[in-house]
Amino acid sequence: MEAKILEKSEREIKFILSGIKTSIASAIRRIILSEIPTLAIEWVEFRKNNSVLNDEIIAHRLGLIPLTFDKKAYNLPEKCKCKGKGCSRCQVKLSLKKTGPCMVYSGDLKSNAKDVKPVFDKIPIVELFEGEELELIATARLGLGRNHARWQGGIVGYRNLAEIKISKDLKNPEKYVEICPKNVFEIKDGKLVVKNSLECNLCNKCVEVGEGKINVNPIRDSFLFYVESASGWTAEELVVESIRILGEKVKEFEKKLEKLG
Repeated sequence: MEAKILEKSEREIKFILSGIKTSIASAIRRIILSEIPTLAIEWVEFRKNNSVLNDEIIAHRLGLIPLTFDKKAYNLPEKCKCKGKGCSRCQVKLSLKKTGPCMVYSGDLKSNAKDVKPVFDKIPIVELFEGEELELIATARLGLGRNHARWQGGIVGYRNLAEIKISKDLKNPEKYVEICPKNVFEIKDGKLVVKNSLECNLCNKCVEVGEGKINVNPIRDSFLFYVESASGWTAEELVVESIRILGEKVKEFEKKLEKLG
């Protein structure tokens, strides 16, 4: 397997993985979406709320606010020594108290743990008008995206890279430049050439009008990935952690096969 990073920031990463099967690419995607533990608000105790939004709507918004956390400090409730009853190793409390008129933002949440805070401070929760109050205590815990979207690690997609072949006797190259929605082609010395094959999404519009002069085929073992973090993990951490989890799954499967043997 070979990896090549094309673009990278704290929240997004774009890279190529080559030398793998579609099943492996799909497994990496599923793990990022559903099997990487993230911290999110699950329970909200309202002390006061006379805003225009009812308790359920505000609680839903709070649950979707991504939170930073120390990856080594917390356990999934079912794996914690307290057996899910709630302790500092599996739960974090966040409080909020605001009086209008004002906009209540994610940054107004105050955590009882130094490592836990909203990833973004300016996510709007609710607007309070004159005389309106919002006071609550929220409980955040680790969870998995397969159980609820609030714990989804990130947004991820992938597609095969494209192999594009152009016949030497192709005529009217201008129409192929115009018809391509991804701006893959350009004209050099009067001939059609591929400017950026990475942008090709295999729509085959050029093939349909090419009368056999252009062939576009997916490269079966090469994939372009795009990952955007939707949690306290960075985009790069999500990719690395997904591969680690996949490796653990393979080892566990091998052990079970040995027992059967």
